[in-house]
Amino acid sequence: MNRQPTTLLFLLLLTPALLLPGCAGDEAGETETAPARTLSASVARAERLEVPRTIDLYGTVEADRTAAVSSRVMAQVTAVHVAAGDTVRRGQALLEIDPQAAQGQVGQARGALAQAQAALALAERNYKRFQELAASDAASDLELDMARMEYGRAQGAVEQAQGAVAAASSVASDSRVTAPFDGRVVRRMVEVGDLAAPGRPLMTIESAAARRAAIEVPESAVATAGLAVGSPVDVRLDAQPGLGVLHGQVVEMSPGADPMAHAYTVKVSLPAAESRPAGALLPTGSAVRASVPVGRRETVAVPAQAVLARGGLDLVVVVGDDGGTSSRAVTVGPPLPDGRLEILSGLQGGETVVLGLAAVPPAGTEVTAAPGAEAAR
Repeated sequence: MNRQPTTLLFLLLLTPALLLPGCAGDEAGETETAPARTLSASVARAERLEVPRTIDLYGTVEADRTAAVSSRVMAQVTAVHVAAGDTVRRGQALLEIDPQAAQGQVGQARGALAQAQAALALAERNYKRFQELAASDAASDLELDMARMEYGRAQGAVEQAQGAVAAASSVASDSRVTAPFDGRVVRRMVEVGDLAAPGRPLMTIESAAARRAAIEVPESAVATAGLAVGSPVDVRLDAQPGLGVLHGQVVEMSPGADPMAHAYTVKVSLPAAESRPAGALLPTGSAVRASVPVGRRETVAVPAQAVLARGGLDLVVVVGDDGGTSSRAVTVGPPLPDGRLEILSGLQGGETVVLGLAAVPPAGTEVTAAPGAEAAR
């Protein structure tokens, strides 16, 4: 009955003795050291420099010329010859209006003219008759003056009637509404059977080629940037990034700021159609973004080959003072004119960055200059 506790105690004492030699052997064994990794690549220095400080302003594309076509005749529309999107030439017929009402006005004016001419002829004969009677003392001076007045009044009535005929004839010619200039129909607000009236827009036409951007500029930016007619302004179309930067020029500025928005309306001319890439259109109403310089600022620039996009982050591999590498997440700004990338955050300037990497190397990797490779600026 006493052997079982003795056996358990013996096994407990024996187990550490069996494990100790193995543990001692591990501690006494030598630890293997991983060999240092090296990388051959080109390097460049992150440069700190001054660049123009700009602000982005927004606006819309508009046509150089826009006209709301209407009629001076109140009559029914009998025919419409064009639709929205059609290209028209100056003098081309856009629509027809019932000419009967205008022709009736012309007839009335001509009838009034005939009556005035008949009255003038009678007044002229009476005036001559009283001149002869006054010469022989058969008519008084008062009678002669009255005849002269009637003759002058008749002359004025004829001139008035002639003007009425000319005005009625001009209105009658407006029964055929034509395009005021070469362009394109952008909106049609009339159909056959509608009543045209003076002052009511029937169609909107805009010039086809020339374009400009209407931009709202805060009054503080106008003073800082020194904007004036003739100032250069760079414009981009968000919907057409392939156009790149369009170099425009201020052609018109409002004389004062809007009292509600506290901003000036600035019109910037855009390159002509022949100066744009083939097939590039600038539809009116498109959103534009203009960059206006308002001074200078400091920033950091690196070659584009130094930035790696990994996992939704932009990374730069930096060589430390000990020659080892480390990766940093950076915020990349727009490209600079020389092709380098602006680094908004992540670098202070003066760091050495590695170029042309396909992947981020392990931290601590030593970098040596690639044979025959020059460090990019």
